[in-house]
Amino acid sequence: MGSLFLVLLVIIFIMLIVYVAMGVKIVHPYQKGVVEQLGRYKGTVEPGLRLIYPFVQRIRTVDMREQVIDVPPQEVITEDNVAVSVDAVIYFEPTDPRRLLYNISNFVLAVTKLAQTNLRNVIGEMTLDEAFTSRERVNVALREILDDATDKWGVRVVRVEIQRIDPPQDVMHAMHEQMKAERTRRAVVTEAEGAREAAVTRAEGEKAAAILQAEGQAQATRTRAEAEQYQKEVVASGEAEAIRSVYSAIATSGTDDRVIAIKYLDTLRDMADGQATKIFLPADMSATMGSIGGIAELFKGDGGNGNGGSRGGTTTAATARPSVRASRRTEPSLVDTVTVTEEPPAVGEGQAAVRGNNPPLPPQHDILPPPPAAPPPSTPPGH
Repeated sequence: MGSLFLVLLVIIFIMLIVYVAMGVKIVHPYQKGVVEQLGRYKGTVEPGLRLIYPFVQRIRTVDMREQVIDVPPQEVITEDNVAVSVDAVIYFEPTDPRRLLYNISNFVLAVTKLAQTNLRNVIGEMTLDEAFTSRERVNVALREILDDATDKWGVRVVRVEIQRIDPPQDVMHAMHEQMKAERTRRAVVTEAEGAREAAVTRAEGEKAAAILQAEGQAQATRTRAEAEQYQKEVVASGEAEAIRSVYSAIATSGTDDRVIAIKYLDTLRDMADGQATKIFLPADMSATMGSIGGIAELFKGDGGNGNGGSRGGTTTAATARPSVRASRRTEPSLVDTVTVTEEPPAVGEGQAAVRGNNPPLPPQHDILPPPPAAPPPSTPPGH
């Protein structure tokens, strides 16, 4: 009897331990628990150690982490009647474990079918090129649709991503050909633009070089002109200074017209020393002849005073120089033509013979105007 009681106690103790173990539940940090009592919702518990009444209550845990659902490929016809295969990925997270458990029986299947049907609607409103280039717009549209539909299920759709859009093989081949043609066109355009830019750059370089060369030539011409101007100014200044010095020397030395006339005759003699047979002289020969006549009278006066009035002194002076005679024309002219020849002194009067096309001239005292009254010669020192 005692042994039977002991066995009963052991059985009761074991059953008590099992009962307590069944009443202890652990909710993990990424989970939430829904407590049900006799088949009815009693409450939602947070993560941690929870105690329930076994066989009366139970805890159903819900994973609250963000989860991923892979949508199988779906055949979709675009707006331009191209059949493409589209698959997507859905990211969601539960927000209310009670509604997730009681409002939908199979959430994964429901959201997968919902994503497939809405893919047809969204991509069916686009062309193939828009579907390729507007994936972000497709993702946003699908997320908004799925998020609104799953809100009553206690789930929030975080984002929807389009994984692949596969057109048929013939469309792929046409796209490859189009891409190849576009690449070729871009290469040709790029090459043409490069050639154009190179030509423009080359032309700009040549233009700049021509401008620099022209500026250099202009600067050289300007410098050369300034140098020539400076040279002429210096030469002119020197000549002016020389003329002023000569004029000052003439003015200070008391030189009169007789000295100038003698210099004029010396110049005529130098002009007659050449090989030319014709010499062009100033047209105003009357003043020149008058000066020559005055000098001749002066020499006559000097010869009469110093040489006894002999005619030999005049002849000697004539023999030392070439004979110069001028033929005067009747009509007005700017210059007179004078024929000069070098001959030995003639016998008798000591006059030089003049040859030319003009007829012989009368004696000198007949063509010369009367000499002006000359001032009395200065007395040489010592007389």
